Amino acid sequence: MELLEAETREDRGWTVVTVRGQLDVATAPRARQLLVEAQYGGSTDVLVDLDGVEFLDSFGLGVLVGALRRARTHDTRFVLVCSRERLLHLLEVSRLAEIVPIVADAEVVLA
Repeated sequence: MELLEAETREDRGWTVVTVRGQLDVATAPRARQLLVEAQYGGSTDVLVDLDGVEFLDSFGLGVLVGALRRARTHDTRFVLVCSRERLLHLLEVSRLAEIVPIVADAEVVLA
């Protein structure tokens, strides 16, 4: 199994990136590239599903912040899907939850 697995799909005007595994120092370059491609390759609005992420460190958080900055620069939407308590706690402690919309279910955004 790879450290980071991801799939991208288009759904109701959004590019949905589903991430599984680790989002950390080892996988940050690949994750960054996936998000750049999602933000510039399909729909400009991006929804990142983190429910399959088992480990997230400061490098992974940096990837998410970079994607948020790109979205703000281009006046597009960037939303995280996360229902895992441990990840939500990390997003709150890092204060990322204060600047990025986070929903527990993708359907809330896609509906």
